[in-house]
Amino acid sequence: MHEEDKIVYKRQLDCYCILSSRRVNMKMRQMWVWMLLMALAFVNERCHCCLEEERISLLEIKAWFSHATAGLSILPLSKGWDKEHFNCCNWGRVVCDSTTNRVIELHLSGVNFFPFEDLDLNASLFLPFKELEILHLSDNRLDGVLENQGFQVLASGLRKLEELDLSDNKFNDSILSSLSGFSTLKSLHLSNNRFTGTIGFHELASGLRELQELELSDNKFNDSILSSLGGFSTLKSLHLSKNKFTGSIGLNESLGALPSLKSLYATGSKFKGIHSGKGLCNSTSLEEMFLDYSSLPTSFLRNIGPLSTLKVLSLTRADFHGTGPAQGPQNFTKLEELFLDRASPMTASFLLNIGPFPALRILSLESCMLNGTLPHQGWCELTNLEQLFLSGNKLTGLLPPCLGNLSFLQFLDLSDNQLEGNIAFSHLSHLTQLEYLSVSNNYFQVPISFGSFMNHSNLKFIACDNNELISAPSFQPSATKFQLRFFSASNCTSKPLKAGFPNFLHSQYDLMFVDLSHNKFIGQPFPSWLVENNRMLNRLYLRDTSITGPLQLPQHPTPNLRTVDISDNNIHGQIARNTCLIFPRLKNFLMANNNLTGCIPPFGNMSSLAYLDVSNNHMSCELLEHNLPTGGSSLWFLKLSNNNFKGRLPPFVFNMTHLCYLFLDGNKFVGQVSGTFSLASSLRLVDISNNLLSGTLPRGIGNSSIFLQGIDLSRNHFEGTIPKELFRCYLLEFLDLSENNLSGSLPLGFQTPYLRYVHLYRNRLSGPLPNAFYNSSHLVTLDLGNNNLTGPIPNWIDRLSKLSILLLKSNQFNRELPVQVCLLRKLSILDLSENNFSGPLPLCLSNLNFTASGEKTLVVTDTVSEDDGSQKEILASIGGRKLGNRGFHIDSKTMWPEIDVKIAVELTAKKNFYTYEGDILRYMSAMDLSCNRFTGEIPTEWGNLSDIFALNLSQNNLTGLIPSSFSNLKYVESLDLSHNNLNGRIPAQLVELNFLAVFNVSYNNLSGRTPEMKYQFATFDESSHKGNPLLCGPPLQNSCDKTESPSARLPNNSNGDDGLIDMDSFYASFGVFYIIVVLTIAAVLCINPHWRRRWFYFIEECIDTCYCFLAINFRKLSRFKRSVNMKMRQMWVWMLLMALFFVNERCHCCLEEERISLLEIKAWFYHAGAPVSYQLQVEDLYLNASLFLPFKELEILALGANQLVGGLKNQGFQVQASGLRHLKELYLGDNKLNDNVLSSLSGFSTLKSLDLSNNRFTGTIDLKGFQVLASGLRNLEDLSLHYNKLNDNILSCLGGFSSLKSLDLSNNMFTGSTGLNGLRKLETLTLYWTAFKESILIESLGALPCLEEVFLDYSSLPASFLRSIEPLSTLKVLSLAGVDFNSTLPAQGNSTNEQL
Repeated sequence: MHEEDKIVYKRQLDCYCILSSRRVNMKMRQMWVWMLLMALAFVNERCHCCLEEERISLLEIKAWFSHATAGLSILPLSKGWDKEHFNCCNWGRVVCDSTTNRVIELHLSGVNFFPFEDLDLNASLFLPFKELEILHLSDNRLDGVLENQGFQVLASGLRKLEELDLSDNKFNDSILSSLSGFSTLKSLHLSNNRFTGTIGFHELASGLRELQELELSDNKFNDSILSSLGGFSTLKSLHLSKNKFTGSIGLNESLGALPSLKSLYATGSKFKGIHSGKGLCNSTSLEEMFLDYSSLPTSFLRNIGPLSTLKVLSLTRADFHGTGPAQGPQNFTKLEELFLDRASPMTASFLLNIGPFPALRILSLESCMLNGTLPHQGWCELTNLEQLFLSGNKLTGLLPPCLGNLSFLQFLDLSDNQLEGNIAFSHLSHLTQLEYLSVSNNYFQVPISFGSFMNHSNLKFIACDNNELISAPSFQPSATKFQLRFFSASNCTSKPLKAGFPNFLHSQYDLMFVDLSHNKFIGQPFPSWLVENNRMLNRLYLRDTSITGPLQLPQHPTPNLRTVDISDNNIHGQIARNTCLIFPRLKNFLMANNNLTGCIPPFGNMSSLAYLDVSNNHMSCELLEHNLPTGGSSLWFLKLSNNNFKGRLPPFVFNMTHLCYLFLDGNKFVGQVSGTFSLASSLRLVDISNNLLSGTLPRGIGNSSIFLQGIDLSRNHFEGTIPKELFRCYLLEFLDLSENNLSGSLPLGFQTPYLRYVHLYRNRLSGPLPNAFYNSSHLVTLDLGNNNLTGPIPNWIDRLSKLSILLLKSNQFNRELPVQVCLLRKLSILDLSENNFSGPLPLCLSNLNFTASGEKTLVVTDTVSEDDGSQKEILASIGGRKLGNRGFHIDSKTMWPEIDVKIAVELTAKKNFYTYEGDILRYMSAMDLSCNRFTGEIPTEWGNLSDIFALNLSQNNLTGLIPSSFSNLKYVESLDLSHNNLNGRIPAQLVELNFLAVFNVSYNNLSGRTPEMKYQFATFDESSHKGNPLLCGPPLQNSCDKTESPSARLPNNSNGDDGLIDMDSFYASFGVFYIIVVLTIAAVLCINPHWRRRWFYFIEECIDTCYCFLAINFRKLSRFKRSVNMKMRQMWVWMLLMALFFVNERCHCCLEEERISLLEIKAWFYHAGAPVSYQLQVEDLYLNASLFLPFKELEILALGANQLVGGLKNQGFQVQASGLRHLKELYLGDNKLNDNVLSSLSGFSTLKSLDLSNNRFTGTIDLKGFQVLASGLRNLEDLSLHYNKLNDNILSCLGGFSSLKSLDLSNNMFTGSTGLNGLRKLETLTLYWTAFKESILIESLGALPCLEEVFLDYSSLPASFLRSIEPLSTLKVLSLAGVDFNSTLPAQGNSTNEQL
């Protein structure tokens, strides 16, 4: 290498080294810079943390609250508040100063959220916060302070505190003086505590010299503190609402001593003095006064007239008391806002005398009961008025011309009055500054062109609903100067209008809300132009507007449209497939009651869709997953009812995340529902009725949705039993399984305490009415008609206190009606027809009210969907901030999903069925007891059922008269008494029943003349009276005899002849019958010689016997025998026979002692209010044994169903047992006896049968009583203990009944944990309705050598039961109807019992 090259190379190497070194140095410097920045950041973080002392105090405050709430304090839910978060300035509820990092604000309101105990303030916890300016401790249930740790200590430490909030606690007057130490306070809140002001208030006022805001509302302060208010010399805002001020003293002078007071709040006060308010004039600075919900003298507004500084006066819902209406205010020169909404009493003259207010901008007189016409003076002089609200009154007549003087008026609300006239001819057209106009719910005539408002360039809001739209004049302006945001004109045409949609809408481009529903326009297509022109349109309501043709959507997407309602029109064709693209953010889509066809377009991507209703159309297809929103959609209401959708039920529909209400009824869905079928947890109502579904009911329905309130599976082809899971939906209110093929018994163990509507009619259900309904106290409707149910109506029926409709028609119920039915005070429809009920008609049914009830037809849910989105924008465009401050809101068109309970009540009359359903059921009342076996007379008291609409007693065995009291049934429309054995006349008073449309007394034994053919009776034909041979008069063909007997001509005071049949006919028929009987006997004796000889032998023997008797006792008669011929002897014999019969009758009378005792027993029952008739018992009974002691030979005593609760002192069952030595059967069922009487029954040693069913025995209070009872009744063969609350403890005591052959333990609380031992002679064991959890009792049955019959119907048994009873070789009858084998395995069979 040359020397020059070496030099060049060396220079290059030096340059490279220098550059490399510089690069290394640069990287090193960058690394150091990053390290320094990290260190600075760490140091900065440490420097900007709160003080450690304050952080520790905050953690101690948290522990203080947690102790009172047992760890449930709301503080842990706030950000921070633990040791891991070092900087407490970043904790929730804590604000620090940005410079010093000292805590300056603590917002601890509502921390004691779940209080287990009240709190006493510990001031030491807050002393470290030296710079604290704001402290909020409201709503923490503070009720005092710790000793030496009160507000005095706190005030000494918090020298910079400016705002203290102690509201919503339990403080009292004892802390008031201690608060005076907070000399720096500017705001103090003491509302909603327990202050009275009796002590400490004067010290408080003297100490807080800088206070500007004082909140004392919701306490018990009275006028005594008002004199102390002057101490708050710097006060600007004073809240005295909801105390006990009367304004009698102190208020006037106190306000005069508050030179800085600007706002006074005294709502809910009761100012009694007639001069109340005059002293307010002493205030020189008061600008706002709020006396809402207060009681004021009528002169109040006059009294405060000189208050020249007042700008805002609010007297909403004020009650002016005095001799006249409230007097109009005057001389308020600076008053800008006056609110008198719902104040009373007021008249339209108030507007006449309101006086000039040069500064008044807002006048609100809503719902003040103003009536009459608007005056032409007074209020019209308020020339600077900008907002006028007169809605909700009773104003009438035309609008006065002086209304045009209010040239600055921007907001005018005249809605909900009775004003009239043509809007076009009123002076509203002069109000060119109008922005808001509401005239809804009046009698105005509104031209559809709105031509009189064409020049109102500021108009944004028009509401004219429920008026009358009229056709526009021939000349219409081509364009309008206004651009509306809101236009509502619904329900404005009572007859078809020869016009289409308002023409001026074509020139509107800023509309957000349009409602033209319920108007009869000429048939026009869907106004897609309206949507195209108004890109901000949010809500469009065109329900029932005569839209025709296919649904033509706009060409371009409208992303702001949220609601479209085009229901009740004549739209046909299919819904466009691009609907989801044109309306991408649609929330509510209602198209019900049209003629739509085809299928639902693919809505799968419309995640915002919440409410979809296409019911009552002609749509037909098989629903697929892409047709409806799925996954994360917002859909909560889906109604596809009454279409032709087919195929299987789409499972994806039932699993939508937010779906609450699903209606698929009235379609053609087919197939079986899978056994694993389940519902989304959000579903509340499912209706798949009136389809073609089959198979068994899915059990998964009841176990899935925890919020399920209604299930309707009616009118399908389901079969099998009703799964008990359906009655485990805790919130279930509505269940309809009617018109299927369900069989078996009703399930046990209802867990639905809120169940209100049950419809199971027209199935094949069997068995008795289960006790599962026992706790369904909210039940309103129970419809079990057209089944095969058996047994009586249970006595617990009166527990269904809210029951309004009870339908048990066409079953096999039997026995007498229990009096507990009479306790169903809300019952309005009772249908027990076509059963086997017997006995007399309960008199107490006359106590039923048959009142109207809306609960019978409707269930209103609590989920709503509001059309939010445009309200704030509309209000903002028309000065909505001012309107928003006064609570103004736009009608939100809330969606209320309603469940219409379709109950059909069929009443038979004139061979027709009259069906009542829907809203008419609110007022419908009926009682149908036809086609049963009732006997006896119709109670006269039933005439008290004055509000009943239909009464049917036909096809029974009723006797007696038709009660004349039926004339009191003023509203009855159908009265059917046919096919009975009623007699007497038809009461003439029945012609007074002006609403009677159906009357039938055919096929009875009625007699006499029919009622006069007038009023409603003139409409009844011969079929109403036929089948009564002795009934005459029109409309029958039988004419009454012109020469009626005097008895027939008697005045008809009650029922004509007092119920007796025609006496002439009676005498004639009796004579004929007597002659026939005598001739028949004579003919028989003549024809049959054997009988004739026996007859004469009998007569001769009787004569001889009588003669011997007389001869022995009266010897003189021996000569008489020879002197009297045979005929005379026979005459005397007959007379003596009659005498002997009389003596024999007297000899067989009961003992006088026993007769008197029976009368005393009757008086005993009557004293308790329970005579032998079916009246309700007023009070419980205590046994008086002395009444029964005279019956020494008594063998059977039945005292059931008498509400016996025990025995009188020294007159109980012990005394009774000592006197009744021959008693064999004792019935004490259906009473209220308890364990206390058991041992006393042991004295009946001769008893063979004892019935203690349906009482209150438990066996827990006096277990020894069962042992004593068993030891005493050694001869007992039959023992009934069913329907009590006995448990396994008593089973071991039953072995003492060594002679027992029959034992009934049904419907108790046995679990099977103890066996039956010692009953060697037991032949029959009954244990209905028993839930066996253990098998010891079942296994013990094998040790009973004589057991032949076991009845365990409707019980819960282990699957191994049949195997367990194999040792019972003597068993002949085993009944397990309705049994639930509680196991996952099927029941195991019994293969060894040959005698069964």
